[in-house]
Formats: sequence, structure tokens, C-alpha cells
Amino acid sequence: MVTLVPAAQLAAQGRTPFPGESAAYREARRALLAEEIEFRRHMTRVTEQRRALPDGPVIEKDYRFRDADGAEVGLLELFGDKAALVSYFWMYGPQRERPCPMCTNWLGAVAGNAADIAQRVALKIFGRSPVERQLAFAEERGWRGLEFVQTVGDDYARDLGLLNEDGSENPALVVFKRDGDQVRLFWASEMTLAMADPGQDPRDAPDVAALWSILDLTPGGRGTDWYPKLSY
Repeated sequence: MVTLVPAAQLAAQGRTPFPGESAAYREARRALLAEEIEFRRHMTRVTEQRRALPDGPVIEKDYRFRDADGAEVGLLELFGDKAALVSYFWMYGPQRERPCPMCTNWLGAVAGNAADIAQRVALKIFGRSPVERQLAFAEERGWRGLEFVQTVGDDYARDLGLLNEDGSENPALVVFKRDGDQVRLFWASEMTLAMADPGQDPRDAPDVAALWSILDLTPGGRGTDWYPKLSY
């Protein structure tokens, strides 16, 4: 077992890159750096705990999808030659004139990493709209590396609780793993609105949206009087 150096001891090595800091700034920054080190370590423990999850349930239902070539495929076929499949169900159903701005923001950040991600795992974006419609929007946004598939029918959305009575949708981030000729659930986001802390939107830990990670570094933080846009 590795013995870690206390976070406060490591934080004492921190240095501001510009001259002129006050003693109050250095003291507060050192305390924050210690917390950042502890946060990093906690994230590492969470990651290790996630990877150590026991086998999830076998996906018994034969969910069907339509790929960019128009072929109908099953969940297992979406893995390609990979052992894991990362899927994101985005809010772009046929009833929507335009997709969800937040889903669009999230996918834009993922698109920039899609080729790198694909070295390790399969990455597929699920949507209820025809795959051609999804691809047209991807072309509009300049997304090159994302692979979109259409859910055939609404069983997948309904079974995951993503389709509301009024026809609106919820997003879903789900990771599957291959188990021989079967597919198992590995991990799915279970952070619901009921689990959100006061004054906060429900979100995973760590927050996988690059938008929020960047804004969290700034003095004003995330803010409450704005929202991502589909065009600027």
C-alpha cells in the first residue's frame, strides 16, 4: 500500500507564477491547493471503486438501432472490436425542431476527443430522430468523429425512463461491457433531480461536461442568468 504525503505538506510547495501576492492570498491559495489535492485523491478513489463494480445485469431485451449506413443492428454490434461501449442518449427526438442546447454543448466537447476515445472504447450517440437528421445536425456543427445511431422504436427510451408523458426526453449516459456474446450494464448515471443539492442542477461526480469544468475555474463560476446556445 502506498503511503501518501499529507496534502497540506504538498500544498506548501505551491508557488504563484507572478510576483506581488499578499500574505492573505498565499495563505488562502495554499489551503485551497490542499483541498484540490484531496479532491484529486478522492476522484481517484471513486474511479477505482467504479472500475471494481461487480458484473451488472445482462441486457436481455434485443434493443435495435439504425446506423449511419441504414443498417439495423443490435447492442452487441455497436461495440465493434471493443470491450466497452460508452453511449449517450441525447435529447433530439422527432418532436424537437432543434436539439437540446445542453446536449449539443456536451457533444461538442466530446467530438473533439472522439478519435482518441475510440482507441480504447466504442462511443455511440443514441437519438430518437432518424439517423440522417442527426448526421445533418452534426455536419452543421462540424462534428467529424461522433457516430450517431437511431433507436428503432421507443423501447430503449421508455425502459430507461427517458421518455416523458408529454413526449419530451431526458438524456442518459450509459456504459456497457461485452461479456462473451452478451452485453452487460457496467455503469449508468443515476444522479437524479431529487439528488441535487440546493441551488444546483443534478450532475455526475466528477462533472464530465468540459463547459462546467472550465467555468468552475473562474471568479464568477457557472452563473445562473445564461444558457448554452445552438448558434452565436
